[in-house]
Amino acid sequence: MASKLVVSTFLSLDGVMQGPGGPGEDDSGGFAFGGWLTPHVDEGFEQIMGQVFDRADSLLLGRRSYDILASYWPDVPDEEGGQKINSMTKYVATRSPIDASWRNTEILVGDAAETVADLKQRTDGEILVQGSSDLLRTLQQADLVDEYRLLIFPVVLGDGKRLFAPGTAAAGLRMTETRSTPAGVVYVAYERAGKPVLASLG
Repeated sequence: MASKLVVSTFLSLDGVMQGPGGPGEDDSGGFAFGGWLTPHVDEGFEQIMGQVFDRADSLLLGRRSYDILASYWPDVPDEEGGQKINSMTKYVATRSPIDASWRNTEILVGDAAETVADLKQRTDGEILVQGSSDLLRTLQQADLVDEYRLLIFPVVLGDGKRLFAPGTAAAGLRMTETRSTPAGVVYVAYERAGKPVLASLG
């Protein structure tokens, strides 16, 4: 028994993942570009995201991302996309207990490197991490990520939280899928493939 931990995230071309959905979503550090994703959302984007969520068995979130999603999705009707995300199990990694009213939510209290490692061992299927940049740092440093599914948007921001930060465990990756949308978003999936392979051109 072991789950696969998949990171799905939205990125600017220069690797920023902060505040894609709108102003005020995450203004930490004086980030001034909240909402950079929205002008590029089209049917192709929606199809990709639908497939990403259809493949997931559960959702893993940090506290901030949980609060954002839980304020919206419980009221979304099943026929408008709410059925999948509302019915699936949601895990929230947090250092202190919280009250969670969104149905099928389990709180993982403690150090995320330990609680998520345990979660992977005691569950089956695919655990999807959506956004959750602060949680992601911990997962990357603990070498717990098995796959990345990235949507790269045609915008350069120059500032903000990035997908890969110093301290991320080194890893080799194997590309498993790629496509693009009419709005210019590039989707690419990479599976972990052991340690980086090093060689010389000379």
